[in-house]
Amino acid sequence: MKSLIYEHHPLTDMTTFGVPAHARFLVALKQTDDIPYILGDVRFAHMPIMILGGGSNILFTKDFEGCIIKNEISYLDILSETDDHVIVSVGAGYDWHDFVMYATERGWGGVENLALIPGTVGAAPVQNIGAYGIEVAETIVSIDVYNRVTGNYEELLASDCAFGYRTSIFKTTARDTYIITGVVFRLSKNAQPRTTYAALVQYLDEQNISHPSLIDIRDAVIAIRRSKLPDPRVLGNAGSFFKNPYITQDAYHALLAVYPDMPSFEADADHVKVPAAFLIDRAGWKGRRIGAVGVHDKQALVIVHYGGGTGQDIVDLAHAIQADVFEKYGIHIEPEVNVW
Repeated sequence: MKSLIYEHHPLTDMTTFGVPAHARFLVALKQTDDIPYILGDVRFAHMPIMILGGGSNILFTKDFEGCIIKNEISYLDILSETDDHVIVSVGAGYDWHDFVMYATERGWGGVENLALIPGTVGAAPVQNIGAYGIEVAETIVSIDVYNRVTGNYEELLASDCAFGYRTSIFKTTARDTYIITGVVFRLSKNAQPRTTYAALVQYLDEQNISHPSLIDIRDAVIAIRRSKLPDPRVLGNAGSFFKNPYITQDAYHALLAVYPDMPSFEADADHVKVPAAFLIDRAGWKGRRIGAVGVHDKQALVIVHYGGGTGQDIVDLAHAIQADVFEKYGIHIEPEVNVW
């Protein structure tokens, strides 16, 4: 077995929030074939097991008295290629941004708007990551998994995964069923850059780029993200902490009468999506700090850890933000980040 097992392992450097916590056991999963042996290890028989990717979407509020499997399965294989598209299989432990860079440098389109999102390829479908008008589900053909219930390796088609806004079966009905080992993507060789997102359009206009390439889009997204979001290697954070809430058209128009500058995006015939950043900002939280934690001064969706704090400090701050937003607007905002 190539995978490595550690006891009483610190997790501080394994999550982007950088708060203190330990795992009773930590396994660095190096290859798919090791999974049955790890799950069959008598030391872990009566313990909770958690799969960890890049640690960019989880917050520990206490030690994990179980076994954390850190997915480090990393490969990138071209399965098929035509003049129009390429089918590529990528290991779950492969760095997501590295994959975006690899694809765009080769003219493979579909993920360029998702540049600089922290985390791993295996974590991308769990959250159905999205940014600047794109969701990763649009490019996924299938997902290779190990079924913890049956003990079998399986292939799930994208249509099996119930992808939705920042969700999938891996977060809901099958939360503890599968270990993702790899993801198969279909990327286009003739992709038309997606530039419908306002911030992206503005940046390209400012740069006098009228016919952007995939690399132009990728670099624009990187520049925008860097201008608004703190680097987790410098300032602990998990990117957007909250989801944008969906509310009914009627509720939105009632709020619009009181807050006429409230933006929205149409979700369906009956609902709109309201930017959580707007709600948090107008509730007075943008740039506000409480001890070791606070809300970033350039992006209200981002909760930051300045150092010396705990996961519970971040949770307490998140609850205070939620309470104020609800009191002001009657809207409940939900976290994107998984809290343990």
